[in-house]
Amino acid sequence: MELASYADLAVRLVNTEEPERGTDTLASVDAVRALFSDSARAAALSEESDVPRLRAVRTRLRGVFEAAAEGDEIRAVDLLNSLLIEYPVSPQVSGHDYLDDAGRPRWHLHLADNSPTATAHFSAVACMGLAVHLTELGADRLGICQAAPCRNAYLDTSTNRSRRYCSDRCATRANVAAYRARKRQEAEAALSAGSHPGTTGD
Repeated sequence: MELASYADLAVRLVNTEEPERGTDTLASVDAVRALFSDSARAAALSEESDVPRLRAVRTRLRGVFEAAAEGDEIRAVDLLNSLLIEYPVSPQVSGHDYLDDAGRPRWHLHLADNSPTATAHFSAVACMGLAVHLTELGADRLGICQAAPCRNAYLDTSTNRSRRYCSDRCATRANVAAYRARKRQEAEAALSAGSHPGTTGD
């Protein structure tokens, strides 16, 4: 797995909460386990105490995305660095599951699964992935959905850095809302013009 792909874990954690809607799916050990897609050992470490711990990390990660979305790259980096210091990674060179045409391993960096807790493992790999994504593509590639009341985090992988929404669904909803708002304004303007007809001379 490429290190940048671990950034998706950060998005997955942040989006377990929708603050504007008052919803939070990170409410049980099962929800913690569901966050792990490729680490059975880390998922097995999950316990009740990981729920509040990961919620705290989630709040800090949301701060990284929000700062980046607001154009405050320095703050985004500072917030991410504080998480990287608190949750260091253990990189290892790995060649498992990747063989070239000659049958030799395709060596790559892998983040080792040897953290003492589920929170420590998830936070370390998610933050490292986000750091790689940010340094390779730029802080402006971290976004917060502009379709109210969504506010989900997303990684902008568009070719022209134009993404503004977390999903096609939110983009469609925002476009429909904008269209309806324009139509309302046009109708109000027409009504206003009709209620104030121009005067004519004798």
